[in-house]
Amino acid sequence: MPLIQNARKFLSSVDPLGFIPVKRSNPNPELKIVFLGAGVVGGSVGAWVAQNYNHAYFLDQGEVAKALKTKGITTYLGDKPDEKTNVQVNVIDKLEETADADVVVIGVKNYSLEAVAKMVRKKMGDRPIIVAMQNGLDNQRILPKYFSKVIYCVVSYNAWIDESGHIGYQKKGPLHFGTLQNELMTEMEDITAIFNLGVETHITHQIADAAHCKLVINLTNSLTTLIGMGFRPISDSALFQKLLTNLTWEGVKIIKAAGFKEVSLGGMPPWALLWSGAMLPRTLTKRMFERNVKKMVISSMAQDLIQRGGKDSELESINGYILGLAEKHNVPAPYNKAVYELAKQEFPKPKFETLDVAKVWEYVKSRL
Repeated sequence: MPLIQNARKFLSSVDPLGFIPVKRSNPNPELKIVFLGAGVVGGSVGAWVAQNYNHAYFLDQGEVAKALKTKGITTYLGDKPDEKTNVQVNVIDKLEETADADVVVIGVKNYSLEAVAKMVRKKMGDRPIIVAMQNGLDNQRILPKYFSKVIYCVVSYNAWIDESGHIGYQKKGPLHFGTLQNELMTEMEDITAIFNLGVETHITHQIADAAHCKLVINLTNSLTTLIGMGFRPISDSALFQKLLTNLTWEGVKIIKAAGFKEVSLGGMPPWALLWSGAMLPRTLTKRMFERNVKKMVISSMAQDLIQRGGKDSELESINGYILGLAEKHNVPAPYNKAVYELAKQEFPKPKFETLDVAKVWEYVKSRL
């Protein structure tokens, strides 16, 4: 069949994730690590590390800081909500308390990153190694302006916050560390050895490819937030599949046109699966799609806008970035453009209200 033959040709450049063997297996017990931001990612990763490593410190503010001091961090696997692990953590009130820190793990969202980077630079200079744990590529633009030693981390698991310091996760890791020029190898080995005490962590020489592959999956956050997935029932599974699979398949075509390769990211769907969901008849893909939907959790974007009633989101750093690549490389992206436009219209409203999936489809269809 021409359709399948063309797909095979398109997908023929799939590469395994290029792991770099870590020579150091014994952690350096002297490294002092500060987790700056104890949200979903910073809190869960930090808790897993702190459970097995004494020199981990946490800095946050407001209710989060209060919860860390009084209750520590509790994590649990989503399939086993009654089996919780609580870790009492070292909490600091200001960076000056750990001015000699060797590593600062920045776990804040992209919309807060510039301000936090400025603060860290002002308080600590260019001394510490920075580990960046954001979605997308904004951190690669922002952080080198302030720091000479930056390690980027692609996070390959989903998690959610029930309340400050109480975090559920779908699976533990993995994490993928890398640098833009494959520098800082000794430092990455030291930090990877420590992180591996609590969560599966690797070093890759393909960090740009990995970040873009993760970004394709993150494109779905805007759609699931618009339709309130996890907060209201999905009225039409077929329309949801049509929207979601076309969003991600367009994303694959965009990043491939931009020169990025597919890499394997710890359980995230491969490009062949994204292709089949968008291009094959639903009679063949319905069960597979619905099985994968059951694995999806409330996205970080939905947690920001619906659960916490915030006004900031990562729409620009995820969807806006991908659309910028599409325009630069002349790749049609009608589904992504329409969902992005609708999200830009709906998210800033004084009281954002989710939409039925049929309404989202009508908006998208009118722009195809």
